[in-house]
Amino acid sequence: MPRRRRSGLPVLTVSRLVPNALTLLGLCAGLTAVRLALLERWELAIAAIVFAMVMDALDGKIARLMGSTSEFGAQLDSLADAISFGVAPALIVYLWSLNEAGGIGWALALIFAVSCALRLARFNVNTGVSKPYPWAERFFTGVPAPAGAGLALLPMVLSFELGEGALASPWFNGFVVAGVAALMVSTIPTFSAKRVKIPRSYVGLALIGVGALAAFLIGTPWVTLGVLGLTYFASIPVAVIVYRRLLKRHNIHKYETGAEQ
Repeated sequence: MPRRRRSGLPVLTVSRLVPNALTLLGLCAGLTAVRLALLERWELAIAAIVFAMVMDALDGKIARLMGSTSEFGAQLDSLADAISFGVAPALIVYLWSLNEAGGIGWALALIFAVSCALRLARFNVNTGVSKPYPWAERFFTGVPAPAGAGLALLPMVLSFELGEGALASPWFNGFVVAGVAALMVSTIPTFSAKRVKIPRSYVGLALIGVGALAAFLIGTPWVTLGVLGLTYFASIPVAVIVYRRLLKRHNIHKYETGAEQ
């Protein structure tokens, strides 16, 4: 009788495991951020979340470059993102500020984590679905999970330079967390850096910019992260305006965006 094929994961080479290893590093960083928050080492907790963001930005690109994309990797990435950018930021903000609001603060933390999970679930469902218009590739639907985590932690980041004061208020942080949660599950368009194309003549300048950003992150990390967060927040209404103008230019009345993560 013919032998039955064993079900389970396919045999993979070491090189094909690299993207998944980066995803797991990001997951470990997110969980470590929670531990650091429990120890009230807030700066290191933020640094761990930033590290998770870097791993999340790299794993997919490396998987595509190495030709090692897989359904398993995609599902693992979403699960890691739910923890690193949903659960971990919610717990960090709760331990830092929201706990002073009692049950309301915990409810807001739960809403943020749930909204992040719903955001990622919507992405998984829409994976592989063609975008309604070619130029819609330049936009995300709603705020992506890593950006949502950054916005939720922005008051804490700013407090490292400006002092806590009102930035540490549980009611202010509750408003921020609830607002970011709504942005994540919304259908408003936001800019996607994944689709930015750099002309060959500007590659050198782009690399210099990356080096300068790294230098600022090392020299003045909290100012740099604060400026990046505020700039991204300001870009949201700009993205909505640009998207609506594109709809009008192409005589499209149905308000739709792509289904990127």
